[in-house]
Amino acid sequence: MKKLLFTLVILASTFSFAQTVRFEGIIQDDTKAPLEMANVMAMNQATKAMDAYAITNEKGKFLLNLKTNATYTIKLSYLGMQNKEITVTTQSENITQNITMESGGIELQGVEIVREMPVSIKGDTIVYNSDSFTTGTERKLEDVLKKLPGVEVDDEGQVKVEGKAVTKLMVEGKDFFDGDTKLGVKNIPADAIDKVQVLRNYNENSIMKGVENNQDNLAMNIKLKEGKKNFWFGDMTAGIGVGHDDERYVVAPKAFYYSPKYSINVMANSNNVGQQAFTIQDYFRFAGGFRNIMGKGGGSINVGSNSLGISFFQDNRVKEIESHFGATNFSYNPSKSWSLSGFAIATSTLVDTETASTVNILQPNSTDISSTEVRDDTGSQKNNLGLFKLSTTYKPTSKFQLDYDILTRISAQRENNELQRQVFNYISGIDTDESVLTSKKQDPVNINQNLSFYYTPTEKHVFAFESQHLYQNEDPLYNANLEFQPFDFFGYNQTQNRNDITQSRFIKTNKLDSRLDYYYVLTPKTNLNFTLANSYVYQSLNSSIFQRLDDGSINNLNAAENNNDASYRFNDTYLGFHIKWLTGKFTFTPGVTLHRFDLKNTQLGTDVNQDIFRLLPDFNMIYQIKKSESLTYNFGLTNNFTNINNYALGTIFNSYSSLFSGNRDLTNSIMQSHSLNYQKFNMFNFENFGANLSYTRTVDAIKSRALFEGVNQIGAPINSPFGDENFSASGRYGRSFSKYYKANLSASVNWSKFYNIQVNPINNAENVVDTESFTQNYRLSASTNFKNLPNLELGYSYSVNQYPNDNFYTDSPTAKLDYFFLKSFSFLAEYEFFHYYNKAKTVDQEYDFLSASLTYQKTKASHWEYKVAATNLLNTTALNDDNFSQFSTRNSQYRVQPRYIIFSMKYNL
Repeated sequence: MKKLLFTLVILASTFSFAQTVRFEGIIQDDTKAPLEMANVMAMNQATKAMDAYAITNEKGKFLLNLKTNATYTIKLSYLGMQNKEITVTTQSENITQNITMESGGIELQGVEIVREMPVSIKGDTIVYNSDSFTTGTERKLEDVLKKLPGVEVDDEGQVKVEGKAVTKLMVEGKDFFDGDTKLGVKNIPADAIDKVQVLRNYNENSIMKGVENNQDNLAMNIKLKEGKKNFWFGDMTAGIGVGHDDERYVVAPKAFYYSPKYSINVMANSNNVGQQAFTIQDYFRFAGGFRNIMGKGGGSINVGSNSLGISFFQDNRVKEIESHFGATNFSYNPSKSWSLSGFAIATSTLVDTETASTVNILQPNSTDISSTEVRDDTGSQKNNLGLFKLSTTYKPTSKFQLDYDILTRISAQRENNELQRQVFNYISGIDTDESVLTSKKQDPVNINQNLSFYYTPTEKHVFAFESQHLYQNEDPLYNANLEFQPFDFFGYNQTQNRNDITQSRFIKTNKLDSRLDYYYVLTPKTNLNFTLANSYVYQSLNSSIFQRLDDGSINNLNAAENNNDASYRFNDTYLGFHIKWLTGKFTFTPGVTLHRFDLKNTQLGTDVNQDIFRLLPDFNMIYQIKKSESLTYNFGLTNNFTNINNYALGTIFNSYSSLFSGNRDLTNSIMQSHSLNYQKFNMFNFENFGANLSYTRTVDAIKSRALFEGVNQIGAPINSPFGDENFSASGRYGRSFSKYYKANLSASVNWSKFYNIQVNPINNAENVVDTESFTQNYRLSASTNFKNLPNLELGYSYSVNQYPNDNFYTDSPTAKLDYFFLKSFSFLAEYEFFHYYNKAKTVDQEYDFLSASLTYQKTKASHWEYKVAATNLLNTTALNDDNFSQFSTRNSQYRVQPRYIIFSMKYNL
């Protein structure tokens, strides 16, 4: 049977290639110079269809596969050249012909061919024609993008083009939720899309475009079909579970309106089938358009997030999840010089979890295990999150721009866990078995404001001022109820049946960053940049611990060691100088910054001050080998400072098995970083290749000094006298073949070596723990994109996690089938298989997921759409993962949602 299938494939391929001939040549200008990225298209005069298209390479070469015995109109366009058409008649032999284009075209010429071309180039813009790649099964922007050559979309909705991340998404030139790609690719209807524009070397501020390096900046703009402009469009979906004992539902309305003057987007989603439209990870990732204005200075402070470690979960990979999401986004232009925009996002999730895990604590510098915790954990979560932003831009002339933004985050998070744990202490020989109850509560508020202006009085002088203020108010509350109290708190009552202990913390942060840049343009290829900047941080931390006794009364643990009343002030003032110059194909940007760091922490009635001066160099080099091929090198020396959590001396009750106290004498770490990035994208054959190397070495890194009593840890931060190192390498290769095939290959490796101090609980001797980890990830995929045949995507992933005491492996083949048939039906099926095991095969598990859906829409113009969808058809019950920390390894298995079958109806506006 396999031989028969192989023979049929060979015969089909031979027949296919036997019916075509090659038409190739070179496109050149009237001086015989080759034209790179000229657009070439072949229109069949008999069928009026476009049979082939091409974009010339750096040598001006093009190649078209045409049908035999046919007559074609060959259309050509190139920015700055006159459009050209020639007639070619094919027979059975290949044709070679060079074509000369005449100068004199204006910018608007070439519009007609660009509109018809599946892919075209216009300056720094790549234009994809959506209808040239869609087959009818697409429902959202994500489905369209995955079929475009050179474009990738990951599971988190992040988009890459030519291997570079898209940092801003727009619709009709207007930011979609401040450019967030996930909300766009998961919600914008596929049938509304006319063109996808990729804007390379993008800078939204035209004043700064000539003086900043923008080679890594990519934006994407979605052009709507004519019938979608100045009209409301979108869809409304409602579905119910079929054949379930409990009720299952999904409701998801979406509406969009775009006009030249204003735009409105409204989206909502409510379901209990594992479809999270906006996750907790998205909430913390969502920057709202704010950038780190101090990032190029060489000084950095992490103000910290006093999260209680509330777990993050992904989609339906939990036992039970119910989510509700609502969002709106608007833009309005009161005048040509003034624009307003903003958004509001609110989400609520209810999550139930069930996890079984094994944690092994390692002996210092050994693969031997000192203690093991085996734990069964059931939990519940409730997360209410809100994001609100308002922005305005005033640009009366091309020489001046004023921006203001305010972003507010509010949340209310709750988590309760009930667990049973067994602890095996192989050093003392004492084993325990107990139940533990924990609860976490936090309601943080975060307000971020930005004010900036840009002014260029003449072409040679550019001024830029940026200022950001962050206000952060956090109030984590943690409670643990244990059978055995592993820690000795001064004033603790040891006579109770249960150990019920709570810690409350209140942390306030104010951070003000201000930066003034002056650019002096010496020549069109050289400019000088002078910087004056200041970063100021003030933090306060108050914490207290109390014990709830069996009779309900409170025992306040008032000893100084159990409480915190601390403040921390950080100030970084620096002067910077950079010079940027272009010579040939190279762009060099060396620079240096002179810093004065002033630190003070106050607690227990005393101050500790530090005054530090640093001269920090940085360097950037870009080698533009060709228009679509570049090599970039970056070097930086960064002083990293910590926050108040690591300075506060009082006990922090991190968890029922972990205590932490700070070190007020900590100083900064110094990180040396090198990175080398290579990118190549060939529009001639839609081939893209990228590789990246990165190395960092950190001295005086803030690390842990840990004492383990079994699996219970008492830790404190120290400045490590050893150098931590990290090396990573990644590569990817992708190519499209013959319009219908697409393949991708990627690989990444990461090696790290770091040091910590582990205290021997028997003699209190300090052991330097030297830890190495090595991870590898490989991915291969291939897909088809036929118009009238089923389309298949096959993939295979392999990962290796090498830890000090064990190695874990995951094999994961995947398959996806989509088919549009009978002009009305769309069938989609996705399959994932996982084989998870360790080196000794003491862990060896297999599980898989299958989902499928069938959609009916009478015609593309029909408003109603009907769908039957099933998730987890194989009814897989659990998943596995592993992770590694500085002193331990962990292997976990967690329960997932069962099989769901949903019938839904959608009305397209």
